[in-house]
Amino acid sequence: MTLKLKVGKKGYVIIPKAIREAAGVEEGDELIVSLNNGITLTPVKKFDRGAFERAAEIHKKTIFELKEALSPQPGEVSKYSLEDEFD
Repeated sequence: MTLKLKVGKKGYVIIPKAIREAAGVEEGDELIVSLNNGITLTPVKKFDRGAFERAAEIHKKTIFELKEALSPQPGEVSKYSLEDEFD
């Protein structure tokens, strides 16, 4: 997406809401400004360790629940044979 913006008296540029939302930029976020054949603004992504750990715990719990639900118990599959698969 390309957009034409006007620079204010003090060098301010207002990034439209639709662009901020699309880039995930919120009030208080930091941007990296780089100069390479023009000006590039790149959001600094913050790593939320707490959110990551919570998501990892939920994932771990789900994996163990699935493992228990899908793991056969000793003797449970003895009534099946590979020969049954090829009849």
